[in-house]
Amino acid sequence: MDRKRKILLAALALSLAACLVLPAHYARADGDRELVFGMSAAFTGANGELGMEFYRGMMAYIDHFNAAGGANGWTIRIVPANDGYNPAPCFQNTARFIRRDNVFALCSYVGTPTTTCILPLLQKFQDRNIYLLFPFTGAQPLRTEPFGRYVYNLRASYFDETTGLVDRLLSIGLSRIGVFYQSDAYGRTGWDGVKRALSRYGLKIVAEAAYRRGASFDQDFTREALHLLERDVDAVITVGTYASQGAFIRDARRVGFDGPVAGLSFSDSDKMLDLLVEQGRKDGRDYTANLIHTQVVPSYADLTFPGVRLYRKIMGDYEGVPMTQAEGGKPRRFSYVSFEGFLNGVLLGEMVRRMGDQPLRERIPEIMASMRNFDLGIGHRVDFGSRRHQGLNAVYFTTVSGGSFNTFTDWERWRK
Repeated sequence: MDRKRKILLAALALSLAACLVLPAHYARADGDRELVFGMSAAFTGANGELGMEFYRGMMAYIDHFNAAGGANGWTIRIVPANDGYNPAPCFQNTARFIRRDNVFALCSYVGTPTTTCILPLLQKFQDRNIYLLFPFTGAQPLRTEPFGRYVYNLRASYFDETTGLVDRLLSIGLSRIGVFYQSDAYGRTGWDGVKRALSRYGLKIVAEAAYRRGASFDQDFTREALHLLERDVDAVITVGTYASQGAFIRDARRVGFDGPVAGLSFSDSDKMLDLLVEQGRKDGRDYTANLIHTQVVPSYADLTFPGVRLYRKIMGDYEGVPMTQAEGGKPRRFSYVSFEGFLNGVLLGEMVRRMGDQPLRERIPEIMASMRNFDLGIGHRVDFGSRRHQGLNAVYFTTVSGGSFNTFTDWERWRK
């Protein structure tokens, strides 16, 4: 975010201070025992399916939670607002959540450029105990001072993901790493993660190419792909969205790069794979080989995890949220994105349950700190604390097999 934008956001936050009035305790909807949470995400545009899948996964559990009577008679209502993956609408949505909707907390925001822009509001209204719970981003500003104290993250960070990728690529002799990234706070965080991970080995990024946020799958990235190819990279780590990452992979393969291309969890591997398979049918070639993708949840096909079994049981027949807003989107029965949203819902319900009959905003830090060694049924336990605002650090590695992204442990197929 540039200096001018920061100044503008700070001014907006200050102007809101004069007119914002919040009750000190409960944030209820029309029902006497209903807690309201505000969610800003992209429900339209190039990343519309990402936001909708995340929302659907969370709502599948929330509807299940409410149908069972909630916790101690308290139920949950999520108020969604579309920001199109743009900072200004996200800021406006957040101001409205606080000012008009009187939300109990903010939850499950989607995206780094959007989420980071509202952090000054959390700081400005800290006396009102406004917290952001479980956003869909691994960016560092949500995990460090001065804003990390107002955010509780469930997922691993982008530094966790990029470090895992670099460590494993180097272990099989792939040391010439290139980076293709989105030119904003999200992309730069991923780029910085790769840079930091390489520096531990005395190495640097060999070549890099950036693009503007909002790119569609139709965009031509031939020039960017050629730039990386000309620098003789062994592998490319992409920090983008499903449309841009898919377009880059398509164009990199067309110009002759057949090495590993790795992506991060945010880019929605399921949707990206659909785009590449469809393009492959048109072109008569396979664009799905040698793809690696980090995930922050285990495979939704791995029934050895009780959390996966619960997700599939509830999500399998869920029709509560149609994807009418996402452009060209249609519901997926299962996906990595909706599974993460589902786990958000589980943790949100657990927080409400632990509050008993006193669900107060000011108790959120106390309740979150009590979630030590909490089992979500995914092989790694959630561990928050008074000074720890990130519940999980687990990273899972997947590649395409049998028509979908599945976890793997053997990297030798890509050894140089």
